[in-house]
Amino acid sequence: MIGDIWAWLTTSAHWTGSDGIWQRTEEHVEYTLIAVAVAAVIALPIGALIGHTGRGTGLVAGTADALRALPSLGLLVMLALWALGHLPVGIALQTASIAVLALLAIPPMLTSTYAGVAAVDPAARDAAEGMGMSGGQVLLRVELPIAVPLLFSGLRSAYLQAVATATIAAFVSLGGLGRYVIDGLAQHDYPKMAGGALLVAVLAVLGDRILAVVGHFAASAGLTSRRRLWANASPYRSSYPTASLSETQPEVVNAARQ
Repeated sequence: MIGDIWAWLTTSAHWTGSDGIWQRTEEHVEYTLIAVAVAAVIALPIGALIGHTGRGTGLVAGTADALRALPSLGLLVMLALWALGHLPVGIALQTASIAVLALLAIPPMLTSTYAGVAAVDPAARDAAEGMGMSGGQVLLRVELPIAVPLLFSGLRSAYLQAVATATIAAFVSLGGLGRYVIDGLAQHDYPKMAGGALLVAVLAVLGDRILAVVGHFAASAGLTSRRRLWANASPYRSSYPTASLSETQPEVVNAARQ
């Protein structure tokens, strides 16, 4: 079976044309990125606002749990049937598919954004407010930069959720790598089906690694300094090392100076 899968993947004819692997991969990435972008526009502001104000925290858990419980395939069929009555066929099916993927990508970004902002050290907030920053400035210049590692963690989870679930787009006659899974199963072409599933897994891992690298470099240098500071602290010491605000919260000081 492994040899058959390898033979299917290495056949040059399977990589070209409208049904080729490159074309299907491009479609799969397109569905995924659009869905993640839509989810980010919705989840990031709401999560940041709730984390900053501390109001509506129950909404985060309730909404995230409710969206995670949605049956993706059933929701796709329902939305597709509704959209077909109001939009042209192609637009209706794409809109329904992206809507489902976006709904599934919202929970990880919503919870991670809320958790990242809410977990900011109160001393950082107090220092920023003491320097004359308004609530919005504290959120944008202090809390969100400090929360970047958790924001990217949620973004990575959302990407993995979307890229894996994007295979269901083929169920409503759209493209993507799910086309190989659905068609391979229907045609009893199991190397094709397994090859499509393997390509989805590779795409998921590759995208996750890229986001991890971007997140590493996007994080504030001050956060990296703090991680080194805590890492250098001996576990046998009775107290932690002390440092000035400019050493442990440089992003607060820099933001206030701008």
